Amino acid sequence: MRDFIIKFVQTIGQILSVPMLILFLLSKNKEVIILDVREWIKRVDKIKESSPDWINLLYLLSIYQEFRNVYYYRVKQGDSIGFALSQGFKILYKQCPSLFLDSDSIGSGLFLQHGFCTIISAESIGENCSVSQQVTIGYNTKGRPIIGNNVSIGAGAKVIGKVTIDDNVKVGANAVVVKNVPKNCVVVGVPAYVVKRDGVKVKEELI
Repeated sequence: MRDFIIKFVQTIGQILSVPMLILFLLSKNKEVIILDVREWIKRVDKIKESSPDWINLLYLLSIYQEFRNVYYYRVKQGDSIGFALSQGFKILYKQCPSLFLDSDSIGSGLFLQHGFCTIISAESIGENCSVSQQVTIGYNTKGRPIIGNNVSIGAGAKVIGKVTIDDNVKVGANAVVVKNVPKNCVVVGVPAYVVKRDGVKVKEELI
């Protein structure tokens, strides 16, 4: 009975989210939005991977405010009509209020876990990146960070200034990154240092 009620409530939520498909139909970023949907479903509900993309899009829009932040970002990119319409939709279909998303370029598959008290102000972000809660990716007087592909940033971490985090990097929880991080590394600590490079345990300072 409990499973039936949960499924019923989710179905109602998806039906109520149908008007948001208008933004999708108007968007120039349909392919990127679909890739976002597939990455999110892979992370939050693998069982639904066999469902049609548009069903999963409605599912994510109905449940995850953080996904709506990403969705609205995609809609407004290079599309003034979509941007204007999205302002009205935001009244009924609210974003995560403590998640700030500002970047000139974000690759497909950005996953935002929880999104609570998270600021993402990067020059660019690559594909299939994930950012946890209470993360700050911000600028200083020298500029904003550049984030590569397949980068994971743990809860409470800080990435500040004109630094580059290369591909396939994991930033540990509460780490503070103020220097460039080479690809295929795991970094932790304050300030951050490398504890794994190319799968091998090390202890190296960032240069």
